[in-house]
Amino acid sequence: MANVKQLMSAVVEPAAEVYWDAVGSIIDVNGLNEFAPDTPEEWQAVRNAAIVLAESGDLLMMENRAIDQDRWSALSEAMNASGSLALRAAEAEDSDAVFDAGAEVYFACSACHAAYAPEIVRPSDLRVE
Repeated sequence: MANVKQLMSAVVEPAAEVYWDAVGSIIDVNGLNEFAPDTPEEWQAVRNAAIVLAESGDLLMMENRAIDQDRWSALSEAMNASGSLALRAAEAEDSDAVFDAGAEVYFACSACHAAYAPEIVRPSDLRVE
């Protein structure tokens, strides 16, 4: 069974990055450039990432992964809730809702990192050695 660090690096972080990178805007020399999924395949990738996020809390609560019962469980449940919100947004193909749900996922990740991995500023900073 993978440990928490491996699970985060190989499963949760890649799914979060796909989700977070799906919708947004960039201002550059050409002005405002907005991006969002355009094709059924792109929306499916966002849905797939959201499913992983929605299920990740349960993976984190499996035997031998829970660091403690109270706080760890609450933060894992927050991951499930934010992932479920992300999935509903992706299923609706609503780019504004995907963007907003991405913030909720980030808050869930950041709260857990603040409690258990304060050296990690952003989930993508997690690396398996």
